[in-house]
Amino acid sequence: MDRLESMAIFVRVVERGSFSAAAEEFRLTGTMVGHHVRALEARLGGRLLNRTTRRQSLTELGAEYYERCRRILTDVRDAESLGVELRDEARGRLRVVAPVSFGVHALAPACIDYREAHPAVDIDFVLSDRAVDLVDEGFDVAVRVGELPDSSLVARRLRPYRSIVCAAPAYLERHGTPSVPADLTAHRCLGFAHPVAGRRWRLAGPDGEVVVPVSLVLTANNGEALKMAALAGLGIVMQPEVLLADDLHAGRLVRILPDYAPASRSMHLLFAADRRPPAKIRTFVDFLVERFGDVTSGK
Repeated sequence: MDRLESMAIFVRVVERGSFSAAAEEFRLTGTMVGHHVRALEARLGGRLLNRTTRRQSLTELGAEYYERCRRILTDVRDAESLGVELRDEARGRLRVVAPVSFGVHALAPACIDYREAHPAVDIDFVLSDRAVDLVDEGFDVAVRVGELPDSSLVARRLRPYRSIVCAAPAYLERHGTPSVPADLTAHRCLGFAHPVAGRRWRLAGPDGEVVVPVSLVLTANNGEALKMAALAGLGIVMQPEVLLADDLHAGRLVRILPDYAPASRSMHLLFAADRRPPAKIRTFVDFLVERFGDVTSGK
């Protein structure tokens, strides 16, 4: 017999005062209730109940066993309700990973706003430009820029990840402002330390895509470092709009070649497939889709 079921039946026998009352509650026969109690007694090696034709009472073993059974059954009910609580209430620790630039300038402020709306969720926020493995590394949600490989993960589309070309006013005063992409070849440029892509900037304009070879006077593997060099007037930079937006708004950087835009990249939220995901994941994903959703696609 199932031991937990036998414990539950024994507890109700004690609390209801008879085998027949417990049998009615569990939709069993009185004989079957007796089997459950005797199975417990056999396992424990002692009697749990003293029974006469008119009344029943707990033995010393039965009284102690009854209290422990009540605690165990309460713990079991609490444990089994945990899944329901996590599905229905946003709480617990949420592990999120995102690219550095987007994470610092867009996702971190969004996480603060989400946390204010869901104070029972604690966020473990990791910044990394590598493609992490959500399952192996224990992340709940990832922001991924670029094309997605085939996988079992669920993907929600966000707005495209756009870049712009800009420079500090001081640089443009000294070296002039490019008016067409080909002018970039005569300027000092700042870019990622990539052997091929870093030195060939792709821009989409009125006549289609243009590929421009550029001379990089500074390379780095971090967008923040390149932005700081641009702010110092060292050269022209092509970086994500989210990284440069505040400095553009403040006039510390100036957008150039406004009719030519670097090719945008797709951006998605990724999370593990689950027919009924925990509320912390569901609410976080919905929150970010509302804030950063791809309005052009309606998704």
